[in-house]
Amino acid sequence: MATRTWKTIKVRYCDTAGTEVELEAEAIFAAEWMPDQPPRLGTHRCSHAKECILAQKPRCVWAGNPGYDPFEEESDEKPATK
Repeated sequence: MATRTWKTIKVRYCDTAGTEVELEAEAIFAAEWMPDQPPRLGTHRCSHAKECILAQKPRCVWAGNPGYDPFEEESDEKPATK
């Protein structure tokens, strides 16, 4: 049977929660260990999502609102030109 565990991806300050939160992903490891197979990623969650949902303010994708991700990193890098 596969093993499921939560791995912390990032730690960020959340304005809605007013504290630092851990952004986590569910890692699913195969039942039999295979050296060339990385874990599969399942769902994502925030360590403070439960409190946001109970307070009826799920404002981001990490707490159930699929339209907004406040932790999405903006890429300021421009493609290299020759």
